[in-house]
Amino acid sequence: MKARIVVTLKTGVLDPQGKAIEAALKSFGIQDVGSVRQGKVFDVEIKGDDPAQAENTLKTACEKLLANTVVEDYSIEIA
Repeated sequence: MKARIVVTLKTGVLDPQGKAIEAALKSFGIQDVGSVRQGKVFDVEIKGDDPAQAENTLKTACEKLLANTVVEDYSIEIA
């Protein structure tokens, strides 16, 4: 099974890298960008064929390593 985990900063948490990307886009003449928030994407292959078990495994991975749940949210998509 394949899964995608998207980790983003929680609303209200400052995102200096996103601001730097926003400024760079504007310096390249891309003026229609309102704001940018950056994040992380993990594509993971999971052994087995039970989506519920895979989701539990991935939640554990997010809570322990992939996301800092104090300042980040995550979502899991299983394909």
